[in-house]
Formats: sequence, C-alpha cells, structure tokens
Amino acid sequence: MNLYTTGTSIDCHRTRIVLAEKDIAHDRIEVDPRKLPEDLIDLNPYCSLPTLIDRDLVLYSSRVIMEYLEERFPHPPLMPVGPVSRAQSRLALFRVENDWYPLVDIIETKGEKAAAKARKELTESIVATADVFAVMPFFLSDSFTMVDASIAPILWRLPHYGIELPKSAKAVEDYANRIFEREGFQLSLTESERELRL
Repeated sequence: MNLYTTGTSIDCHRTRIVLAEKDIAHDRIEVDPRKLPEDLIDLNPYCSLPTLIDRDLVLYSSRVIMEYLEERFPHPPLMPVGPVSRAQSRLALFRVENDWYPLVDIIETKGEKAAAKARKELTESIVATADVFAVMPFFLSDSFTMVDASIAPILWRLPHYGIELPKSAKAVEDYANRIFEREGFQLSLTESERELRL
C-alpha cells in the first residue's frame, strides 16, 4: 500500500492520521504538489493528493480513502457501530469539511484581506463549538474517531495561521492537547508539519 502525500495539506494529514491510528503498514511517498511524478499523474485523473494505491485499487479523495481504510481494516474502529451514532459522526464530518476546510483553504491560498476574514470566521466558529469539545474526551465520543482525525490537522495549524483561541475556548485547547499527545497523531506528522509548531 502506497500513499502519495504532501508535507502540509490538511487532507493528506487526516489520511495519515487514520493510517497511523489503525497501524496500517504502508509506504509514504511525499511529493511536491507543483511537480507531481508521472506515475501519479497516470494513476489519478484529478492529479490530486492524497492518493492511495492498494494493489490495483487507486483512491484519490481523503474522505473516500478514510472510509475505505475503515472498512478494510475495521480494528480499531474509527466510526461508531450504531446507525444513529454513525450518522451523527458523518454529519459532524460534513460540517467540518464544509464549514472549516474552505476557510483553511482561503487562509492558505488567498490574499491577506480574504485570509484575515477567514481567520476571524474560523476562530468564531471554533469558539462557538467549545462547549461540544468539553462534553466527552473526543469529539462527541468516548473514543477517537474520523471526526477527530479531521479536526486535529486544523487545530495543529492554528498558531501557523496566526490564530490564538481565547480563554473561553479552553475546552478546545484541552481537547487538542489530548489529540496531539496520541502516538498515532505524532506518527502522522511530517517534518514540515512539526516545524509549524516550532
């Protein structure tokens, strides 16, 4: 199993977190997104990252890759078993992907005016959910899930984005520290990602 990844993308990072949490043996191939290798271009019609190669199977959406890994390697489970809890997790994933990920993209790729607005929106949105982070050890769960794998890359990058959460969001800081201390999270980090917090 091979994972084509970049050193700093949040989509690549969350995929690496799932691989690490499930302790799945794989080769990590870190590439420059501006200069993709020919074999990856031939395999992935979207030329996107991450891309997972598992024998003859080629997957190229972080969400699809994560769901595939969950089904192929069910232990430890990163999605709840019950249909109601599973639906709630999927809804939380949907909200993170639709509310927070686009703001991160603006911060990383647009001009300073747009980035400043996105920083403010992301900060306000995270602070507004602080009470949810306080309820359970993980996001609406007693155990680590794919939702945590999707939130963690954003929280790790907050200092890099110039975002400092207020004291009212202490529950988010506590949650983030619990996640960052996990062996799976530490194994998922690239050198570039480690440098974001130096």
